[in-house]
Amino acid sequence: MEQVLTSTQIRQTIAEVFQQNMPFHQLIGLKINHYTADSVELSIQMKPELVGNPIHGILHGGVTATILDVAGGMMVFAQVIENMEHITEQTVTQRLQNLGTIDLRIDYLRPGRGQEFIATATVIRAGNKVAVARMELHNEQGEHIAFGTGTYLVG
Repeated sequence: MEQVLTSTQIRQTIAEVFQQNMPFHQLIGLKINHYTADSVELSIQMKPELVGNPIHGILHGGVTATILDVAGGMMVFAQVIENMEHITEQTVTQRLQNLGTIDLRIDYLRPGRGQEFIATATVIRAGNKVAVARMELHNEQGEHIAFGTGTYLVG
């Protein structure tokens, strides 16, 4: 019989998948600073490979969308597992295979200037099949760079 995991163990497994097993996340330097049932904080450090506008040296919009999408997906997944009982590693793997972005809307509020970018997310609605999250991206000075709304397939 497979071992039942705690919520903390499940989030650790999810964090490892998103941070260490996804080559693109490694390429952009995605770091998970904080991940609980109620909150997630991700960050990336600015580097030349992430510049989207070489004249102004600002963060590429696709990187902005990526970090917001990852924050939203991780947050809705945390909410889904909080509502489940007797979760095994196999269950987590199966549920992660079904996790996908249905819709993603990003509002770019100002140019992505800074040395560090921090993404956070909150769940707006978590259903059995679909969940919705709201995400924000700030630089290290607290300037609001972008926000997003993501709809995710979770079941």
